[in-house]
Amino acid sequence: EAFVTLVTNDSYSFGALVLGQSLRAVHTTRKLAILVTPLVSDSIREQLGKVYDDVHVVDVVDSGDTEKLALLSRPELGITFTKLHCWRLTNYTKAVFLDADTLVLRNVDDLFDKEELSAVPDIGWPDCFNSGVFVFRPSEDTYQALLQCATTTGSFDGGDQGLLNTFFSDWGTKDISRHLSFLYNMTSTIHYSYLPAFNRFGGEVKIVHFIGPIKPWHHQYNTSSGTVKPHPNQDSSLPLHHMDFLQAWWDVFMNRVKPLLEGQGQVASPTTLLPLTDITSQLAQLQVQSVERPAYVSSEDHRRAWERGEIDFTGLDRFENIQKKLDAQMKT
Repeated sequence: EAFVTLVTNDSYSFGALVLGQSLRAVHTTRKLAILVTPLVSDSIREQLGKVYDDVHVVDVVDSGDTEKLALLSRPELGITFTKLHCWRLTNYTKAVFLDADTLVLRNVDDLFDKEELSAVPDIGWPDCFNSGVFVFRPSEDTYQALLQCATTTGSFDGGDQGLLNTFFSDWGTKDISRHLSFLYNMTSTIHYSYLPAFNRFGGEVKIVHFIGPIKPWHHQYNTSSGTVKPHPNQDSSLPLHHMDFLQAWWDVFMNRVKPLLEGQGQVASPTTLLPLTDITSQLAQLQVQSVERPAYVSSEDHRRAWERGEIDFTGLDRFENIQKKLDAQMKT
């Protein structure tokens, strides 16, 4: 049995390193496995290998004919096809998938008592599940069936969540035991309309999920005070507890990831304010693109940002991009 995650570039690898170390910190007894694409550099893969028991390189373009045909018919689902490869990890009898932008706060090995497909209801549409955390059984047959579903039906949201909800369409009604508590996939950035519920149950959160275009590694960290400075584009109306969870993420990075990357037993303490990429630029063989703004925003994160009113007027959502989209739609 194993916890499984996926990274498609070096930037997200920092999330995966923190996720893996957060699982180690809560003393999981399961293996840790990670899927990586060729875009992840060799030096970063080496670092991931220090935290994860198994590192699997997945290249959909170099896969078999079935995968190539699926990718040609649905090119927008390229990353989704990569995520589907978790079902090919048949050396494990059961697994729990965790997005690389999650953080484990408490031991969650009890998830392996659940069956496929167990997941938390999505906050935007609770009849669907959120695909950031789910229990599954690796199977080549299921993988092939998912590929077929992706090719013939596609995804209603352009990502893996829409595809998986289409494939496991009976999740909402078949078996209530497959509905996990929100504590296993708590969205840190949500504007809670029922704050008393968080005040009552927030202290019991097991896994926090940092959805949205701005990830924990996009913020800055003051190595002198040991505190996080929010990204300038972060929504100022986000709940206060979001900063607490960001602090928890950075605490894991500074205490358990940075020393590992440096090959030292302790963390250096420069008295300056630096983004993660500048801190890690001091580390041997680590080259990461500047992330003043996220280099890649998934369609799901982009949609959720719009729903929260976080509109990137100077980037993806600038007028000329919206105009191009409208022109393209009018021509079809």
